[in-house]
Amino acid sequence: MIKARVTVTLKNGVLDPQGKAIEGALAALDFSGVGAVRQGKVFDLELDTADKATAQKELTAMCEKLLANTVIENYSISIA
Repeated sequence: MIKARVTVTLKNGVLDPQGKAIEGALAALDFSGVGAVRQGKVFDLELDTADKATAQKELTAMCEKLLANTVIENYSISIA
């Protein structure tokens, strides 16, 4: 069993209205000094394999087909 984490974030240059809303809310709560905020999503997965190379290949396919919209999002994969 392999545990992995996939982090998906918007590419630079893509508007992030949720990040802007969080940025404004932090300022309204008196958290000063916060620069630009970008939001993303995290997926924790368990794969039924012991081979890290196979897991990496499967995770990449999952990201390309479902977990990330690769037109506007980047993703990173971390295998534990």
